[in-house]
Amino acid sequence: MNEDNNNGFAHLIEKEINSDDKILKPDFNQKSGREFLAFYLQAKFKQIMAFDNKAKQPIFTEIKHDFIQKFTKRLIQNPTKRIMIGITGESASGKSTICEEIKHTIEKFNMPVTIMSTDNYFNDISSLIAKYGTFDALRDNGYDVDSPNSFQLDILKSDLDKLSQGEDIYTPEYLLNGTGVSVPHAKFVPSKKIVVVEGMASMYGNNKDIYDVKVYVETDFNLRKERFLKRACTERNQDLENAKKHWEYILGAGEKYVKPYRNDSDIIINGDSDLEYFAQILEYFYTITNNFET
Repeated sequence: MNEDNNNGFAHLIEKEINSDDKILKPDFNQKSGREFLAFYLQAKFKQIMAFDNKAKQPIFTEIKHDFIQKFTKRLIQNPTKRIMIGITGESASGKSTICEEIKHTIEKFNMPVTIMSTDNYFNDISSLIAKYGTFDALRDNGYDVDSPNSFQLDILKSDLDKLSQGEDIYTPEYLLNGTGVSVPHAKFVPSKKIVVVEGMASMYGNNKDIYDVKVYVETDFNLRKERFLKRACTERNQDLENAKKHWEYILGAGEKYVKPYRNDSDIIINGDSDLEYFAQILEYFYTITNNFET
């Protein structure tokens, strides 16, 4: 754990909470109130970036120069739309782990956030599994599981549109039992104020255009390989030889299908970063947006 990082943000959070010079809460129903919030967030975001840049292991690798201006402008112009955040990255980069940390922080502060995974939008391949016997045999016969064609992207696009407009949905559920079955309309997903969508398919096709914040998680190659093989052998009961074969497949698939979206992303996050430090940043975001004088 990076104590310097954590202690620094803990100090900033404490300073915000105990400040005697709090800002009067603006009326966010008024455009002037939202404009003030945009200015306030821009200033605070610069403060966070300056702090993170000095950290021993920064979590922000890159941020588009115009991201915060575009994001706050959207908040001013269309305040009722849900804030849509897409998180992508190559396999074993840490997408799901980061989302778990977001979820943990959300539960701590009871924030209005929905988290959903695009892994449930895999096509139903049960007939192909039945034909070839196993998923591994299907893969070895050329089935490209990570290709955009292997996902129900039209349904995903429709569901994301509904979520962004405040409509609750039922997503498919892809069963992780080796059968290749996808159950339609199986998982209830509420449309809360912030919607976080994670998975390699989150940016596929035109889906990337719906997000207000596009995040790419980038992680050291050797760490990714270690994570992947450990997960395959301990959580998915694969033998090591087959796990290594699948690792070689996902390397090619990631390079072809996922990595190009790095250039489209607003924020690139270091997937090696200390999760406690990441949680402190999330807590600070929460504090600065909920610590006005009423």
